[in-house]
Formats: sequence, structure tokens, C-alpha cells
Amino acid sequence: MSHKTYDAEWKKIQQLVAETLQSEAVQVDRREQRQLLATLYIRYIMIANQLSECVDQMVQPQKRLLMRKILEGTLGRILELKYDLVEADLSEWTHCGDVLDNLKITPQHNELKVPSCYRNDRKKELQYQHKLIDSVLGKLGFLDRPETKPPMTEQQAILIVQVHERARQGRLRAQFMREIRNMKEKAKPILTEGGADEDDQRGGISLPAALRIQKIWRGYVARRATRRRKLQEMLLIGMIPQPKTQNNDIIKDLETKEYRRRLQEERQRLYEDDVEKCRENLEKHQRGVVLEQLSDQVRGWLHEYKTQTGKIPEYTGSERAASRLLFSRQGTDSEMSKSTPTQISSKDSKTKKDKAVKQKEAKNEREENEEVTTKAMISSFLPELNARKEEYDEIWKNKNEADNTRQFHYMDIIEHEQMTDMENGLRKIVDEMMKGELLLLQEAMDKDRGHKGKKKTSKKARKGGKKGKKKKEKDLTPDRTTESLFEELVANGIIKRCPEVYLQDFKGERSYYHPVVHNKGNEQPVALGDIRQVIAEYCVIPLLSPQLHQSTPHIKSLMIVGPKGSGKDMLVHAICCEAGAVLFDLTPSNIVGKYPGKSGLTMLIHLVVKVSRLLQPSVIYMDSAERPFVKKIPKTDKTDPKRLKKDLPKIVKNFSPEDRVILVGVSSCPWESDQKLLQQVYQKFILIPKPDYSSRYCVWSYLLGKYSAISWQFDTSVVTKISDGFTIGSIVNTFEEVMTIKRMLQLRVHPLSPLELVNVLCTKTPIYREEEETIETWWLKTPLCRRRARAVELLLEEEAEYQAKQASGASS
Repeated sequence: MSHKTYDAEWKKIQQLVAETLQSEAVQVDRREQRQLLATLYIRYIMIANQLSECVDQMVQPQKRLLMRKILEGTLGRILELKYDLVEADLSEWTHCGDVLDNLKITPQHNELKVPSCYRNDRKKELQYQHKLIDSVLGKLGFLDRPETKPPMTEQQAILIVQVHERARQGRLRAQFMREIRNMKEKAKPILTEGGADEDDQRGGISLPAALRIQKIWRGYVARRATRRRKLQEMLLIGMIPQPKTQNNDIIKDLETKEYRRRLQEERQRLYEDDVEKCRENLEKHQRGVVLEQLSDQVRGWLHEYKTQTGKIPEYTGSERAASRLLFSRQGTDSEMSKSTPTQISSKDSKTKKDKAVKQKEAKNEREENEEVTTKAMISSFLPELNARKEEYDEIWKNKNEADNTRQFHYMDIIEHEQMTDMENGLRKIVDEMMKGELLLLQEAMDKDRGHKGKKKTSKKARKGGKKGKKKKEKDLTPDRTTESLFEELVANGIIKRCPEVYLQDFKGERSYYHPVVHNKGNEQPVALGDIRQVIAEYCVIPLLSPQLHQSTPHIKSLMIVGPKGSGKDMLVHAICCEAGAVLFDLTPSNIVGKYPGKSGLTMLIHLVVKVSRLLQPSVIYMDSAERPFVKKIPKTDKTDPKRLKKDLPKIVKNFSPEDRVILVGVSSCPWESDQKLLQQVYQKFILIPKPDYSSRYCVWSYLLGKYSAISWQFDTSVVTKISDGFTIGSIVNTFEEVMTIKRMLQLRVHPLSPLELVNVLCTKTPIYREEEETIETWWLKTPLCRRRARAVELLLEEEAEYQAKQASGASS
């Protein structure tokens, strides 16, 4: 598509953003206004998906920068709304069937796609990590390198050509001799029953033979024409799929997108060069002039204020430039000119007592009220979205770009931005200068009044400084580089290179159920496609940027639960690939025999935590995550799974919002562990359900669609129905076992039948009813399900009390 097309798309997106921002309400009740929150949630997902496509293909760097900021704000708002909807429904799954009906969109439009721009920006970094892992594994001999054959000499090449040419001529000679032999056989005379030659009887049998051949041929031609017309008609009405041929339009579109990405990198490089030149030019010619103007402006205001009031104005040391705040606070006085030290200390003590009382009351209220407040959280991304919308309206909405058809950057915008940045930086310098001058002026005034210029520091400040200090962790490897630590963990198999899979490879249909009230009935069924959405919102999107991770609800750890073969490991690999994260494997069977002893375990945890923070985003992975908390370990188990039992809670607790690190555990039997300890480590629990009919049909169609030789008449519904109760892993393994190379070569003459797949599928282990019931029983004991069950009990108690009152009133 062209530059104009993406500009038009951006204009439509901005209209949708403006309409959505107008629908926003301030801190509404989550449960009363659940419909509004769900509508905003769906609309923001549509905006994010469209913005992701535009950011990926927009060539103009300044437009792309603004769109990137809007995209980040949109993703942050989606995560905030997701948190509100989870608290409103008391369920990890957000069902929005009613909103989809109102907006007239399908569940596929409701699925959040992970933006590829974040991963593309880190392409060189990710390639370097992969090369480093491959080099370390290659040195240790763990990597299978392809054998490099020596180049062939000219004599060897001539001999090979001669052998193949002589074989070709021999095949042609044999075919020629076979044809001659067949011609001789046909030319022999055929005797009839009376002993006469065929030539004598030819006049009597030639006409019936010709009529018979004509009849058979005409029937064949008619049947072929009918079959072709039927196929064309069914293709026209969409009853059968299109033939699996290579589409030139799709190939051309992919090439165009790749070309635009290369052009995007070139435009970005030119933009950064011009920004650097503009910054250097302003620093060289304008810095001194702007600094002098700001200093004169602030000094003049201070002198005027002191002349009018006789007092020194307040000049705070906030992070924002104080000189920007002065002119809007002309009625305030400084603390030094208003209060004496005794008054300040008395105020401090009062405020301290008041704070202690308030903290105690708040603690008591939290203990009494188990239920979380139903008020929606205050958004930290709405101000950013509104600011970026105003920026678009001011700069880009009505901008005439007739002279910039090739979409280069605009120098006037660069100069304005760099001038603003330089002015903000100089304001901080001016603020420091003015604070020093005001301090000298205050000391001079104190001397004139007879006060001693003794400097006092309040106890509150000292205590606050001590309290604010965080205990620094001891660095056990201070003299080692990040690269050496990385290589050590790769050599020990802690850091692994995960296969390249993405969330879209986890096949399954989305659900479109209407929501159920949090205190009425059971949760709606979940489809496999819903897992993709939840994993993206909890594990992938927060890891994309520091701003998203720090400003959204912090999820430190998550456990994925499901039967064997349900795709748990694939989801972990998809998280790492989508977010560009480093994978640390702390599975008990993987660390057995590595870093032995107590000191070795301490060093292992230190290395994993340190390197994961240095190379963030990072994913700490643990397979069989229930084993560290199992009450009784079998004697045959030599992996020492309880080795990390005490350290896992500490690792998760020390994750701060600044650390883009998440612990992801997978388990197929979590009920075997101590639930209290398990829930101390893992903050969220995601259950992969048994595949329903639509998800199984989607998977079978995807697998069969990879082979063009498989007939469209293959009955996919039969294998979908028979595979009920099997996991997706069993289905994929069945298909791979059947579709060998030999079987693929036979597809043209021997079409694939459902019976072949069913025979192999019967050898796999299904999900038995006892296992389903055990998983369901465990799931009802998870924190969110217990909260939902408690809400249902409270409603039933209220209804029983109301009915009892009505009955007593009627009897009286």
C-alpha cells in the first residue's frame, strides 16, 4: 500500500481514538458499569491492532514516533481495563459476547495482536544473543553443525556428468526398444475361430468397434464436463475451498511490506542524523543566549516580588522546573520567611501522629473488608492519550504534505522539539542557581534581623532518608562482565534458546459467550483461543517496554496448568519469542548436579536474578512447577525438587516494577503440592481447557491445509468428532506419524482417508473423566475462584434473609 493509504488509515484511527476518549468515565463502579468498561476494552483492542499495522509500515519517522506513543498508551489502557474486568467478574476470562453483538464484530476482531514493532526494533540485539548462544553450544559440542564438503574438482564433475548422461541415454534406448517390440506385437495377424485372418473379417467388426469406442469416449467427456461445472459452481458459492496455489498478489504484498521496512530504517537513520546536527547547532549558538534570558527573567520576577511583599518567595526543589511554577504561585511565601524552627518541629510531630493514626485505621479497614473496592482504577495512560491526541490535532490533522510525497522528516518540527528540550534542561540549571542566590539572600536577612545562621536538619528528613533506603543485595560477581555470566549460564544449560513459535501458532477458536454476573452461577466455558489473549495480556504486553511494565498492574509470576500435550511449553516459548525475552530454565531436573551445595545454590540464584535483570525482558521458566512444594517425594526421584522451595518466594518477592522479569511455571498435576505454598509463589493461574469441537476442527483444518494433495472431499468433521477427549498435542503427533514422506508421495494416487488417522489416534492416551474432575476440583480452590464462590454464598445468604423476613411479615 502507498503512503496515502496509511495516512488515511491513521486518520480513521484518530477518529476512533477521539470517540473512545469521549466515552471514558472517571472511576466508575466496576460491576455497575461493566458494560461500559467492556465496550472500552474492545474498542481499544481494535485501535491497538490497527495502530500496530500502521506503525509497522509507516515510513515518515516523526509520524511513526507519535503513533508509537499512542500505541503504547492504548496497550496500557487495555491492561488497566483488563484488571478492572477481572475484578468485576472475579474471573481471568473476559467474555464480551454482548459487546460484540452491539458493535457487530466477530471474536477474531476482538483478539489482541502483539505489535511486531517492539521486536523489530531489537532485531540486532536478539540476533546477537542467538549467535552467542550458538557459539557457546558449538564450543561445547552440543550443537549439530552441518557437514561442510570440500569443493569438487573439475575431473570429478566431468565424471559425474558422464555417468548421469550415459544413464539417461540407456533409459531412452530401453524405452525405444520397448516401443518397437510393442509395435511388432500389434502388427501380428490375429486368427478368428474359423481360422481366417483378421483382414478377412475386418469389414464386419470395424463399425461395432468404432461405435463402442465412441460411446465410451463421449460418456467420459460428458462426465468430465459435468464434474468441472459442478466444481466451478461450488467454488463460486464457497462450498469448497479455493485450490491451494501460490498467490502472486500475496507474494507481491509481502515484498512491498519488506521494502517499506527497509525504507523505514533508512528514513529513521536520516532523521537521527539531522536531530543530532540540530542539537549541536543549538548548543553552540543558542545555549548562552537562552540561559541568560531565563536567568534575567527569574531574577526580575524575584526582585519585583520582594519589592511588593518584602518577603522571599517560595522556590521549591521539585523535579519539574521550579521556574515554570513561580509565575502561577505569586501569593505563596517561603517556609523560611513564615515559620520558626519550633513551629516547624511542632507541625512535624502533629503530622506524624496524625499519619500513624490514619495508617492504623486504614490497616483495620483492610482487615475487616476482604472484598476489593468495586471502584475502577485511576488510569495513568488517559492523560498521555489525550496529550497525544491534541498533538495530532495541532500538527498532523490538517498538515499539507503535497511537497513531501516521499515522506521525509520536517526540520521545523525537529528545531522546535530540540529548542524545547534545551530550554527545559537550562531551566533546571537556572533553578539551581536561583536556589543558591536565595539561600545567600536569606542568610543576609537573618544576619540583619539578629538570627544565627545555624542550619538545622529536621528529624523527619533524617528518618525518612533512613526509611527510604532499600537494603542493597550483595553482588557475588562484581568483577565479571555480563557476557561472561551469560556464557556460563548457557554452558550450564540454564539459559536456553527457545524454538521460534508465536501465539498465533497456538491454534484454537475464540469464545463468544455473554458474561455471567460475578455472584450468580458458574463461569462460562473457555475456548483455546481465549488462552492466547490472556497470555498476551499477562505475560507479553507488560514486557514490551519499561513504561508499560511500571504503570500497569504488576504480575510477577504465573502458572499454566493443563493435561499433558495441551501446549504449555509452546506457550512459554511463544512468550519469549513475542517479547524478545531470554529464557532461564530452573526446572528441578535441569539444575540437578549443577551448582551443588548451599553456596552453589546461592550462586545459582544470584546469577539468574542478576543476568535476568541485566538482559531484561526475561522469563524464568519452571517445568513441573508443583514439585518443589510436594509434601512427600518418591524415593526413586533423584532430582531433589525441594532445592528451590525456600528461595522461590524470595525471588518473586524481590521483583520490582522496574524489573521486566516474570516467573512462569507449568504443571499437569498441581493438586499434588501444598496449595498454600504454591499460591504464595504464583500470583495468577491459567487453566488450558479440553479442546471443544470448534477448536479441534480449526486444528485439523490447519494441519490438513498444509498439503495441497489432500482432497477437499476429505471428511474433516469425522476426525473432529472422533478426536473428542484428546489434547491438541495428541492430534498433532497423530498427524505427524501418519504423514510420513512416503505417504506424502502417495497422496496423488492414494488419497488420505480418515480411517488412517483414527487408527493412529486410538493409540494415544485421552483425557479421562477422573483427570477432568480432579483438575476441576483443584481449579475451584484457586484464589479467584474462592472469591467468586464467596460472593455467590453472600448473595444466597442475603436472599435467604430477605425471604425469611417476608415470611415472618406474612405470618404476623
